[in-house]
Amino acid sequence: MAKQNVAEQFVDILARAGVRRLYGVVGDSLNPVVDAVRRNPAMDWVHVRHEETAAFAAGAEAQITGRLAACAGSCGPGNLHLINGLYDAHRSMAPVLALASHIPSSEIGLGYFQETHPDQLFRECSHYSELISSPKQMPRLLHTAIQNAVGRSGVSVVSLPGDIADQPAPEKTVETALVTSRPTVRPGDAEIDALVEMIDAADKVTLFCGSGTAGAHAEVMEFAGKVKSPVGHALRGKEWIQYDNPYDVGMSGLLGYGAAYEATHECDLLILLGTDFPYNAFLPDDVQIAQVDVRPEHLGRRSKLDLAVWGDVRETLRCLIPRVRAKESRRFLDRMLKKHADALEGVVKAYTRKVEKHVPIHPEYVAAVLDEIADENAVFTVDTGMCNVWAARYLTPNGRRRVIGSFTHGSMANALPMAIGAQFTDRRRQVVAMSGDGGFSMLMGDFLTLVQYDLPVKVVLFNNSSLGMVELEMLVAGLPSYGTANKNPDFAAVARACGAHGVRVEKPKQLAGALRDAFRHKGPALVDVVTDPNALSIPPKISADMVTGFALSASKIVLDGGVGRMVQMARSNLRNVPRL
Repeated sequence: MAKQNVAEQFVDILARAGVRRLYGVVGDSLNPVVDAVRRNPAMDWVHVRHEETAAFAAGAEAQITGRLAACAGSCGPGNLHLINGLYDAHRSMAPVLALASHIPSSEIGLGYFQETHPDQLFRECSHYSELISSPKQMPRLLHTAIQNAVGRSGVSVVSLPGDIADQPAPEKTVETALVTSRPTVRPGDAEIDALVEMIDAADKVTLFCGSGTAGAHAEVMEFAGKVKSPVGHALRGKEWIQYDNPYDVGMSGLLGYGAAYEATHECDLLILLGTDFPYNAFLPDDVQIAQVDVRPEHLGRRSKLDLAVWGDVRETLRCLIPRVRAKESRRFLDRMLKKHADALEGVVKAYTRKVEKHVPIHPEYVAAVLDEIADENAVFTVDTGMCNVWAARYLTPNGRRRVIGSFTHGSMANALPMAIGAQFTDRRRQVVAMSGDGGFSMLMGDFLTLVQYDLPVKVVLFNNSSLGMVELEMLVAGLPSYGTANKNPDFAAVARACGAHGVRVEKPKQLAGALRDAFRHKGPALVDVVTDPNALSIPPKISADMVTGFALSASKIVLDGGVGRMVQMARSNLRNVPRL
């Protein structure tokens, strides 16, 4: 049997860690690794058109599966293109291993062609970033990188010179057991005791939930029912906590709606569950706050805390539920539920008036129709900008749908690349990219990746011929819009020229049929919907200190145009309120 080289050993270890594909663009320094993938039946090479797409795709795959995913870039400019997608994966806590191939090891530090120092460049967007400078470092260095990515939920980067990859692997290497999943973390007894005491002493408790509530829906509902608590959520908590939730009071933050803001400010005790909610201007400073998070570095970095609890949300609630006293009064909860329903009732009619005749099409109407037609287990990938608004306000979670976006890093152009990674995990599952025309055109070349692999991703393009979020930021700052207009082609015609299904929609009555046709199509499809760029207005409860910089100025971009099926849920919850 022929002796393995380092590249073959590298690929074997990734396959043993559960990696099934390596996203990237080939290049000379990567050739030994790509050839090793070609000869390994457990691994596929996914040839994308831009390395940024490779990193976004790997991050999305990791978020969908919960397992390690991987991407690669060739030396210098090739691996540099990975950095934006890796930042997003790292900030989304997605376990991703990135291979940054490198120039010949004998030339490092001598200003060689395409020389960079990837082991240094990627340190800020990874838990671990190291250079393999000798075959003797394998396989221990790769094992360490995998353990960091999986165990700490983020990115690891391994820099590997092409000549080292082609050298013989060390003999008599021991196969080390690999960590492929994370443990649960139970808080200490002292923290549980203190939190029980705080909850029992408070008359009005509010829960505010983030992505850390994944897998804890039943426990959150049981706990909220016992302490009669309204339940609000951040955008990343929406898919995990909003469905089947009789205590739902909506979302706070930049795209907030309903009564979440009031519920977090009018309570006696606010409990932050698994959220690293970044917008401290929306958090109260005059109520008691306890925070539960499995990442201790998240505790207290957004708001002052009266109690920090290090632990998984589900494990923490399992400790709390049998110990806290059941509260008798629903007065605060019912008042917040009514405020929530009233808030939704007040805005839901705006986009329904003469919507069948409104041209250009209301984008909120597009999102509402999409929500109705899409599969009950669909994966939505969402571009940053106005598509975040439509996803936050119109996509209805049900425990089976997924909604993935660059919600923490806030990158443009993420929806299409993420859809590639999501679709590779299951070709039979419906994957819908909610793309803006600005984001789509930025990485439009990777629409060809859909065609090349016949991936049945459906791109729904919200085409308002502008960078809509940026225009509104300028408006908030009192500036005229400048440099935000896009002169776009007929994107449907572009899709057809690429070999995919493409249709352009300019009238509301065409929309539902066009979406259904696209969803029935067995391959990739694009629906280019011409939408109204002037469909937004400024909401209430926005103070001057909330409009500083990008993040908080975007808080003025909350629609007055309805919230889709959420109003139905609010009405349903109100019907369950007992008449006291």
